[in-house]
Amino acid sequence: MQTDSVESPNFNARRHALDMLVLHYTGMESGEAALQRMCDPAAEVSAHYMVWEDGRITQLVQEDQRAWHAGVSRWQDDDDLNSRSIGIEIVNGGHDVPLPNGRLPPYPDAQIAAVIALSKDILSRHAIRPSRIVGHSDIAPARKIDPGEHFPWERLAAEGIGYWPDLPAMSGRDGGSLLPGDTGKHVEHLQSVLRGIGYELAVDGIYSDETASIVRAFQRRWLPLQLTGHTDAGTLARIAQIHTGLEASSSS
Repeated sequence: MQTDSVESPNFNARRHALDMLVLHYTGMESGEAALQRMCDPAAEVSAHYMVWEDGRITQLVQEDQRAWHAGVSRWQDDDDLNSRSIGIEIVNGGHDVPLPNGRLPPYPDAQIAAVIALSKDILSRHAIRPSRIVGHSDIAPARKIDPGEHFPWERLAAEGIGYWPDLPAMSGRDGGSLLPGDTGKHVEHLQSVLRGIGYELAVDGIYSDETASIVRAFQRRWLPLQLTGHTDAGTLARIAQIHTGLEASSSS
């Protein structure tokens, strides 16, 4: 890995043991602009690493320190995720700076190869379960959508980083659906399984806007061509698939 170092002042001491990896995109016009912001004390934001489009890696905060990348977030009933995680910012304009045709800018192969190499290096030093390797949109679904539905989670899982199911997603055309406004035991079960994966939401049997945002966050990662916030049969099957697979990977 080609790594350099630029020290950000935006960090403090960890308050919890390190057991998570959080991936972001920068969502800015350029890597230079993102780097400047993460080194600006007034911005109060940083990450441990930034990965450039050409595969270069810049370290901003030492791993034993608490970088400020996750913000207000929760996962698997934990808060203060900055204290528990290493944060990687990946240079990509994402939804904030799309291409002229409106599409999301791709992640170049050299960049993803560097993310994989860096992640493997991190995992060689820290005990991080597959269920604790997440995107910013997983841990703060009401306000964040990065690293986006165009991020290649399946490719990372093939390299031993995180989890991706062996079976393809089912078609959502057969069976019933759960929609915003629905109530009852089926909604409660949906919420319970999503919470079992790690998402933070109330298990109250009400398909609220909060539940829809969680479903959309799940789809953004696991069903990236289907960002409806509605739970059709295919989404229900995928949620069950991920829940079972993550439980198995964490216990093995």
